[in-house]
Amino acid sequence: MLQKDSLILRPFQTADKTALALLANNKNIWNNITNKMPHPYAESDAVDFIKMATSKEPSTILAMEWKGQFSGAIGLHPQGDVYTGTAELGYWVGEPYWGNGLASKAVALMLEYGFETLGFRRIYAAAYDFNTQSMHILLKNGFIKEGIFKKAVIKNGKVLDEHRFAVVR
Repeated sequence: MLQKDSLILRPFQTADKTALALLANNKNIWNNITNKMPHPYAESDAVDFIKMATSKEPSTILAMEWKGQFSGAIGLHPQGDVYTGTAELGYWVGEPYWGNGLASKAVALMLEYGFETLGFRRIYAAAYDFNTQSMHILLKNGFIKEGIFKKAVIKNGKVLDEHRFAVVR
């Protein structure tokens, strides 16, 4: 368990399934992440996700809990082959919890965990061109913008630029 102020990052629990399904079934969340997360999002999707997130030790995908309430998810996704030692960071905060600084605190905690406990040397993250809030969160946490991948993704039928950020230790 990791904690900063009122925010706790902890392994997912089966009891999170209802709150996870409720928060994740939100187009405003889905618009900013990859299509790996289904939309609409059902409780059965939450059960499958929790099984996957809890299948590895140590945990690299954690639940966000704020003031005792499940509020989002954050994960470090280890890369393989020549990218061993690198992880991709992904996160989302449930819309009712926006504006409380949770994402920034969660990213700070996850960076410390990723470097100090998991031993990564490089952590990177991506944001679609319209997601300036996520870009701000990454920069605030010491990420450096490495570039813009022009017309790199298709989301909601639109071709978008992807902005890439990284931090190394």
